[in-house]
Amino acid sequence: MGRPAGNAKSSGGHSQSLVRGLTILEVLAAAPEGMALSDIAEALDLAPSTTHRLLQALHQQGFLIQDLESGLWKIDVKTFRIGQSFLEARDFVATARPYLRRLAATTGETANLGIRDDGMVVYLAQSESKQMMRMITRLGSRAPLHAAGIGKALLAWMPPAEFEAIMCHRELEGETPNTLTDIPTLKRQLEEVRRQGYSVDREEHAIGLNCVAATLHDESGLPLAAISVSGPVARIDDSRLPELARLVAETAAEITARIGGKLPTDLPA
Repeated sequence: MGRPAGNAKSSGGHSQSLVRGLTILEVLAAAPEGMALSDIAEALDLAPSTTHRLLQALHQQGFLIQDLESGLWKIDVKTFRIGQSFLEARDFVATARPYLRRLAATTGETANLGIRDDGMVVYLAQSESKQMMRMITRLGSRAPLHAAGIGKALLAWMPPAEFEAIMCHRELEGETPNTLTDIPTLKRQLEEVRRQGYSVDREEHAIGLNCVAATLHDESGLPLAAISVSGPVARIDDSRLPELARLVAETAAEITARIGGKLPTDLPA
């Protein structure tokens, strides 16, 4: 027997509120400095009264907090805990952390780990350099795949059909004057990444910052994540790239073996 019509309507209303609430969390997660109610309402195309009701519900459950002085809404600790549970459930993140610490200690530069989320890199783990001038990325922050060393390491081993679906129907925006912004040039560089076993970001994501990255592969040889070392151009110049590339590629291979992955011999179909 089907559900009574009244229950279906109620369920639909609850589902809509749930979707809106999750969207609020997503919007605020991308704005660590916080957002005003009016800006959140505008971002979701909702009435301020509806937005306020949703914010209050999330606040009561411990997902959001409101700054009493500025009135801005921000992510609260409960949301952070849920995010942490994701990291703990993905064994490769926990497995990679000691390798990142070793890489940072060996190179003197910041070591990072990131995954792909559609056309973006999401940074999940980091071991900071102890240098005064160093690269720091907020965990959970994003960068375009085509503009980041980690992103290009992931793209290089992506099956062609997946690459086409993700990258060939979007505009490649220039993060800096050095960013690759056309698909043919990007594809040629990705061929080089596969040949040499690492990718390089030469001030393509941020001026003054260079990066070397390599891929972590799963049990099928597909790109699972990537690691990198990043630092100022003054320390990571062309003369130092071969040494860093070797260390990063060797570390990526170690992590891949540790998590039960395998290095691919050819581009996946």
